Amino acid sequence: MNLDQIEGKWTQIKGALRQEWAKLTEDDLEFARGSREKLAGRIQERYGVAREDALEQIQEWEARH
Repeated sequence: MNLDQIEGKWTQIKGALRQEWAKLTEDDLEFARGSREKLAGRIQERYGVAREDALEQIQEWEARH
């Protein structure tokens, strides 16, 4: 499942995202709300990783879900 498909199931998916990235807040997840770019920005901010690394982490997460 990718983030584009997740938009309609956002409430259900937030828990899975919080398990993967526990430092993300509810506000972070609502801000990102199905946007890969916005989510990558918040992961970059909270975890101090490069944007490319955050995008790669998201792609890996999508492949597992």
